[in-house]
Amino acid sequence: MSAFPGISTLMSRAGAASVVTAATVTASMLLPGMSAEASAATPGATALKVAASKQGSPYQYGAAGPNRFDCSGLTLYSFKKAGKTLPRTAAAQYNKTRHISAGSRQAGDLVFFHSGSNVYHVGIYAGSNKIWHSPKPGAKVRLEKIWSGSVWYGRVN
Repeated sequence: MSAFPGISTLMSRAGAASVVTAATVTASMLLPGMSAEASAATPGATALKVAASKQGSPYQYGAAGPNRFDCSGLTLYSFKKAGKTLPRTAAAQYNKTRHISAGSRQAGDLVFFHSGSNVYHVGIYAGSNKIWHSPKPGAKVRLEKIWSGSVWYGRVN
């Protein structure tokens, strides 16, 4: 008999809790959809948050952060913070992404503005037909409605 009543009951419960915890951890490793980590942000979602956090940063041609950006500098910086590497220019970024349709676009995808086959601007899709981008000299990083129908979409792999 124990000198402390109830200790054996507590130990039994602790053992049962450990078994349940171990089973849950094992199941989450085998079935990632069941774990909290499965809801972790995609690179695009992370890049979108990074771009939004740069709201108000001034445009500077050729700048890629952390305090000033041009359009492709903002996307390059944002995806780098999300663990992805992009080339430096908007056109090169377009060539590096998986091209998707407007109907398939998701928040965090890249939006490429073009004239004919010439890509001249890029932003990060934020949903609701809006992008985060660094638009032009004298402007600051901002959320803005997509103003043109001449856009292509790309997803960073």
